[in-house]
Amino acid sequence: MVTPPRVEPSADGRVARALRAVPVPAALIVLVALSGVVLGRVYADPLLTRLMAGAAVGSVLVSVAARRLPSWLVAPLSVAALAGWTLLSLRLAAAHAALPGGLGEVAADAARNAIPRLLTAMIPVEPAPDTVLVPVVAAWLAGLTAAEVALRAGRVLLGYLPPALLYAGALYVVGPNADPAIGPTVLFAAVAAAGLATPGRRDGPAPDPVAGLSPAVRAAVRLRLVAASAAGLAVVVALAALLAPVVAAQVDERPVDPRRYVEPPRVESLDENPLIRISGWALNPDQRLLDVRTSGGAAGDGSPRIRLAVLSDYDGVTWRVGATYRNAGRILPAAEPAPNAATDEVRQEITVGDLTGRLLPAVPMPREVTGARVAYDPATGTLIRPEGLAPGLRYEVSSVRERPDANLLPTANVPAGDEVARVLRVADGAPEPVRRLATQLAESNGAPYARADAIATFLAEHYRVTADAPSGHAYPNLAFFLFGPRNGGGQRGTSEQFAAAFAVLGRLAGLPTRVVVGFEPKGDGPVRAADAYAWPEVLFDGVGWVPFDPMPRPDSEPRPVEEDFRPQPEDPPPSEVPAPTEEPSATPPAAAPAPGRSGGGLGTPVLVGGGAGGLLLVVGAVLAVLVAMRRRLTRSRLDAGDPGERVAGAWRELTDALRLAGHPVGPDLAAAEVAERARRTLAEARAARPGEGAASGDPDGAVVDELAGLLNQAGFAPGSVTPEQAERAARLSAGFADALRAARSRWRQVLWTVHPGPLRWRR
Repeated sequence: MVTPPRVEPSADGRVARALRAVPVPAALIVLVALSGVVLGRVYADPLLTRLMAGAAVGSVLVSVAARRLPSWLVAPLSVAALAGWTLLSLRLAAAHAALPGGLGEVAADAARNAIPRLLTAMIPVEPAPDTVLVPVVAAWLAGLTAAEVALRAGRVLLGYLPPALLYAGALYVVGPNADPAIGPTVLFAAVAAAGLATPGRRDGPAPDPVAGLSPAVRAAVRLRLVAASAAGLAVVVALAALLAPVVAAQVDERPVDPRRYVEPPRVESLDENPLIRISGWALNPDQRLLDVRTSGGAAGDGSPRIRLAVLSDYDGVTWRVGATYRNAGRILPAAEPAPNAATDEVRQEITVGDLTGRLLPAVPMPREVTGARVAYDPATGTLIRPEGLAPGLRYEVSSVRERPDANLLPTANVPAGDEVARVLRVADGAPEPVRRLATQLAESNGAPYARADAIATFLAEHYRVTADAPSGHAYPNLAFFLFGPRNGGGQRGTSEQFAAAFAVLGRLAGLPTRVVVGFEPKGDGPVRAADAYAWPEVLFDGVGWVPFDPMPRPDSEPRPVEEDFRPQPEDPPPSEVPAPTEEPSATPPAAAPAPGRSGGGLGTPVLVGGGAGGLLLVVGAVLAVLVAMRRRLTRSRLDAGDPGERVAGAWRELTDALRLAGHPVGPDLAAAEVAERARRTLAEARAARPGEGAASGDPDGAVVDELAGLLNQAGFAPGSVTPEQAERAARLSAGFADALRAARSRWRQVLWTVHPGPLRWRR
């Protein structure tokens, strides 16, 4: 038998085959890169779009280059290339965001916090390691899976599924925070159609599927093919007719923002209401809280006030920040200044001393922060550092300070309506003498500015500043401050009572008010506790928020209140009403599964097996992430913060255990009532499983009484809890949770470990 000579393909043939092989990989690259275009619309810089485009190119080209290798080698090669591209992306993002630390530290932090920070980041999102990691990895995995299915298995339409899912995920994450992505979506469909329309690689004409059959059988087969094609076309036309109106109606609909389902960072009670810290600082005036160095517009104009927090919500007991913090990068969203306000830039370098908590001081309004990772509330301009402040922390903040036009104030009006209802709300239960005083001051002064000035003047002329006044700004405290007898401790207070009284009287007089806590430094250098200060602000149309000073002038002698106002007789002076401790809520990060990986075989069983294996891997990864996040939450509660915060964290571990056991406790219950319910729950759980009796060393339920006592001590005597007591509280809560978990079935014990509830339950 003579073997025919091998015919080498001509140069034109090789070029033609190469050109036929290009369209599908190019289409996959474009489809994956378009997801970066869509997602990049909510980022402050095009860096993310470029990194995702690089991931699309790299993932597809690795699969193209490895087509002649065994399928089991492609995944390791692509994962190695993914690791290199991811590290390069993290390095570029860290340099762009000016983050300190080495690449390993940055990568570890991004891996731990990528998903929660991405879902709670402020729009526009700054490209940083933790906000680019998930999109870059997802783009690479989508490109790898698509290339293996479309090129190795030859199933182009099925290979489009990973890029389509990635594109849909990008649209969902963007939500209503950008304009509709009409252009990228049309381009996505056009590129996908072009990839499908391109003929595949063939060395000869396509074989006839009915060749070799008898004429009768051939006719029957062709008839069935025509009938199937017609039925398929009818189904497509029917679906288009049914779905087209629904899709068209959604074009103008505003999509749901996924961030509404994710709780942003929260703060502890002292950060939610820093006004109660004024009296403590007044008793320790030499405590060094900060060191400040100022440059820019304020250098020759004295030191500006440094704002710690803005308190807009008042319920008759305590003022609260009530902020919604979103993780932010260096550049913060720019709020439009008042139309007639002059502005100047203030740059400060601040070093933290003895100041504790999470609130980050800055001159309003901050525009850029370097040296510290921050979360920001644009409604109030309040900053926090989610990790908490630490002595020696140094950061730089650039702010745009507004200077209201004082000439407009006498004739300026105040806004009204739903937009300012928050700062106009007067809680129920305001004492009648306070209402009468506000009415008296408002009746004699018609213009809003005249009313605000009259309130400030009244407070400055009739009351005395003392450093030893007890903390408290609930309605009874303010009534005692305003009308209590001087020889009994009334008519004197710190800036806490002056600012709170002004804000309440202002709201009763129809003025939108709020309270600001901050510092008034004497110049560059240390900022001490004596510089801590609270002041009220009033919102005017066309002018913005204007601060007022209700404090008495130095060396002035206050006039008796009875000279200008005689309240009706009321009950004896009330005792001090402490501000309730509010527990923070955890933020539930949402895990986004990465696209699956296909094994690249030619048969359907291989593809199905690969998909099932990928699904199992995703489920396992999600469960592992939940376990890690639960453990991290427990460590942050029991090990981070001062002893009082750790005791509060131990109490939250106990209440979470009760809720996991199906016996949640409401926020209206006192600690002793919660302890009684905990004892009863543990006893019932053990009685339901008599075979799982209490082992030696298990708590008998009475330990929660001790934990409740430590919680009350931390709430009503801040600073008195010792580290040993905090460690004791951690052991008590852990022992109770373990005992309650052990009294449940084995399946429920496993579910207890991975339950995501503690990550999202509000307090």
